[in-house]
This record gives sequence, C-alpha cells and structure tokens, in this order.
Amino acid sequence: MSDVSMIIGGERRAAPSTFGVVNPATGAVHADAPDCSRQQLDEAFDAAAKAFVDWRKDEGARRAALREAAARLAAAADRIGPVLTAEQGKPLKAATMEPYAASMWLKYFADLEIGREVIQDDKRAYAEVVRRPLGVVAAITPWNFPIVLSAWKIGPALLAGNTMVLKPSPYTPRSTLLMGEILAEVLPPGVLNVVSGGDELGRWMTAHPTPRKISFTGSVATGKHIAAAAAPDLKRVTLELGGNDPAILLDDVDPAAITEKLFRGAFDNNGQICSAIKRLYVPEAIHDDVVDALAARAAAVKVGDGMDPATELGPVQNRPQFERVSGLVADALASGAKAATGGAPLDGPGYFFQPTILTGAAEGTRIVDEEQFGPALPVIAYRDLDDVVARANATTFGLSGSVWSTDPDRAAAVAEQLECGTAWVNTHVALGPHQPFGGFKWSGLGVENGPWGLAGFTEIQVQYRAKN
Repeated sequence: MSDVSMIIGGERRAAPSTFGVVNPATGAVHADAPDCSRQQLDEAFDAAAKAFVDWRKDEGARRAALREAAARLAAAADRIGPVLTAEQGKPLKAATMEPYAASMWLKYFADLEIGREVIQDDKRAYAEVVRRPLGVVAAITPWNFPIVLSAWKIGPALLAGNTMVLKPSPYTPRSTLLMGEILAEVLPPGVLNVVSGGDELGRWMTAHPTPRKISFTGSVATGKHIAAAAAPDLKRVTLELGGNDPAILLDDVDPAAITEKLFRGAFDNNGQICSAIKRLYVPEAIHDDVVDALAARAAAVKVGDGMDPATELGPVQNRPQFERVSGLVADALASGAKAATGGAPLDGPGYFFQPTILTGAAEGTRIVDEEQFGPALPVIAYRDLDDVVARANATTFGLSGSVWSTDPDRAAAVAEQLECGTAWVNTHVALGPHQPFGGFKWSGLGVENGPWGLAGFTEIQVQYRAKN
C-alpha cells in the first residue's frame, strides 16, 4: 500500500499493485507508488469525459478554480519539496521552489484572456474566430521537473475548458500524486485525474480512444512513438522533446564575468534540463581561460544528497541516465578528449557523477553529437564565426541556444542564425509562462506557454452570422 494515492473522479484511489520508487541519492527503493490498472485508466478517462460536459461551460468558474489551485500549490510547497527531493534528487531548496513556480504558471493562465477575433463585419455578415476546447487531454510528464512541467500543461488545458488525465514519470510519481491530491480539493471531480505507472500505462494512454490530444514532455524516441500512436485516431499532439543546445561565445567576452552564468546554464538541475547548455563553443584565443574558469567552478561544487543544505548538485536522477552520462564521458575520453575536471562517477552509493568539463572533443564525438542530459560539458574551440554557426546548427535537435558578447546587438545578429525555438543573448534557460517554448526539427511539435500554448489546447471555430 502506498501512502500517496491516484486521483480518479475526484477521489483518492489505490491500485491493485504498487511499484518501488528509488531515491537516487542512495540507489535504493525508498517508497512505493500505485500501479494503475487498465480498468482504472478507463475510469479516469470516463471521469474526465463526464466532467468536460459542465467544465467547458463556465469560463469564470475555471479561472477561479485555477487561482485557488495556484494558491493551494504555493501553500503546500513545504509538503511537496521533501517528497520531490527524495525521488528526484535535486536540492531541497530547488525542490521546494517547484510548487511556487507551478503556482506562478497556474496563476498566469487563470488571468490570460482567450481572444475572439472578428474577421468580418459588413452588410453581408458578422464573423469571428473563437477557440473551443478539444475535450479530454492526456498529459505525460518527465522526471526532471515533474511539478512545474505538469503545471505547463494543466494551466492552459483547463483554462481552455478541457479536462485531463495526467501521468507522471515512473521515476518521480509521488510528488505529482501529492499535487493531484492537493488540487482535488479545489477542482471539480474528474477535471484533473492523476494516475501513475510504467511505460505500459503510457502506451495505454496514447492508444486510448477518449483523449483528443496528447501533451508529452520527454525523449525524442518516446515522442516519435507517441506521434505514431496518435496518428490512427488523428489525436492532436504537443511534443516537447530533447535538445542539444549550443552556446557560442564571441571574441570580446570576459570569461571571468560570465563563468557563473555559463556554469548555471549548463549544470543547474545537474544538467538535467532539456534546454541547458550542452555544447560550448569558444574562440581559440580565450578557450583556455574559459576552460580554467569553468573547471575551477565545477571542482568547487558541493555534490551530495539533496536533503543536505550544503548540496549544490544532487545525483543523476536514475540509473539508466547515470549509465548514459558515464558512457558518454568515457567514450569522449577514449576518443582523445581530456577532462579539465571530473570525468568519472563519485565513489559510494547513489547515482553521483563528478561535474565534468571536457576539452578536445568535437563533432563526431557522441557527447557533442548527442544530448548528454547530465553534469558534463564539452568546451569546443573555434576560429571562424560562420563556420561555428553552421556547426551549431548541424544537428537533428533545435530546442534552444545562446550567443554571448559585450555587444548585445552583435550577439543578437548571430543568435538569429541559430535554428532553434529560443535564441538567448547573454543568458541561457531564461523561461517564463508568458513566452512560447518549443523546438525545431526533432526537438518537438507545437509549443507550450503563453497564448500560443493555450491555442494548442483548442480548436478554431468560425462563428458566422448572415445579415439580412
């Protein structure tokens, strides 16, 4: 029996069985979560479909419910934070901030206007374009930011009038289940259903006949499977997938002045951010200075259990990802790269990996070509700016990127050449509920956040009134 419950039709529900949830700081199972049955998933979708009938009718009630949900999440931050740290690994301070960030997202959407666009008003007719809800939405969220990324989906979907069945990652289910219990106190029964389980549950959700849209955040490989599963039923999809984000330093930067920003852009959340810096391109003349500064910063980081107040970086979240990061770094070193600092796992239990700065890696090395999603950063020297922009773009990914210079206009001109959904100047991973987030190429389909994300949870309807 798990001490957290699924929410189906507004009620707390156990499951016929449970599965173990690992604490990545120890590598051992520390708690259980419900393993949703197929029948319970049917019940969750049925509850969402029934709730949709009335939920879609009262926009004012939806806004009020989202505002109250935002307030409840913020008030529960100290309850959710320790649960999140225990299963995700991030420092407790960062884990406690997630419910506050999720609250901010819900509040933003509670106040966002749903526009009606007049397209004709003459003697023949009055016509306007309005947004209508899709119906029931299936949402699947990842393990790196389970609370806030759930809010990215819950806010716009519910404001638009949809209802939802939400499934968190099996690596981090408990914090999302707790969030579901809290929100069930303020949302009408069936509006938000939260279920937990493994990959099979995800496949059941994407193939289920009830949902009209699937909103997924996760890997490229899984995103492709979801797109294929949605196609026969013509389900709408929003897919926020991986990134291999380049950061390009121009030749006028002061390495000391930007070291901390670069480090945070690459290593926050232990590098487990889809839009984090994954490749750092540096002019040859300042390459060594940049490497030395980043290596010193990385070597000084306190890595440890997220429950320790001194911890800056926790463990890699799960064993498969830990093994992937370890393998990518080992492959780079075997291919001739050097570790300016780090380069190996830390001794002891848990999935801890040394913060690693690599030199001598280039395109053709896996850690440059692929997404590492962990605490290892290749620093790559370049000579020609046009050439490095082409190299930065020569990837199947296109989530985000950044350009750094003391001349923001010069940097912006380079940033405009990047083939990605967000191009930052003199910063990285600057996100907000008001700005669209999505990727080019294999980094996704559609966008989240802002009015554009809201539109993704709607269908367009033309209302046309003939005039006599």
